[in-house]
Amino acid sequence: MTNSVLLVGVGGQGTILASKLLTTGLMESGYDVKMSEIHGMSQRGGSVSSQVRYGKKVDSPVIEHGGADILVSFEKMEALRWMDYLKKGGKAVVNDYSIESMPIKNGSCVYPEGINEELEKVADAKIFNAAKMAEALGNPKVMNIILLGALVNNMGITDVDWEKVISENVKPQFVDINLEAFKIGMEM
Repeated sequence: MTNSVLLVGVGGQGTILASKLLTTGLMESGYDVKMSEIHGMSQRGGSVSSQVRYGKKVDSPVIEHGGADILVSFEKMEALRWMDYLKKGGKAVVNDYSIESMPIKNGSCVYPEGINEELEKVADAKIFNAAKMAEALGNPKVMNIILLGALVNNMGITDVDWEKVISENVKPQFVDINLEAFKIGMEM
């Protein structure tokens, strides 16, 4: 059986790093893993997505509409944008955080209201503000690792040495704060 995780966010949020850490951990757990990423206009604050598929044998990294077991969203409007990729009854881990796009900033659109309620209608959604938690740790950039910890906890993949995975894949000066962020996410 193949499992599928879709991670989505906005450029600069660390979506790709979280995906790579997840992929590394899954491989260390003995799974065959395939990962695909789409950067789009990520350097300009555009949408970023990463598809991670794992199991005994995985043929393709691509997740079809309605094929994701879990959706992880680093920004709540992105969760809504990608929700049709989630399986019926799938799980969602969502950062209750908003980033205004250019059309919203220039006043030609309005950031939609009621996103969290809409997400809860269609998914088993765990919604929390990882950005606020990261700020409380003293580094807003570790929001992605808090979300990774929540994802790993939700997936039940605790047999992996995540401390080793993180330590080997982030810059040495940021290892401690990332490990702390991961632990906070695991408690979600």
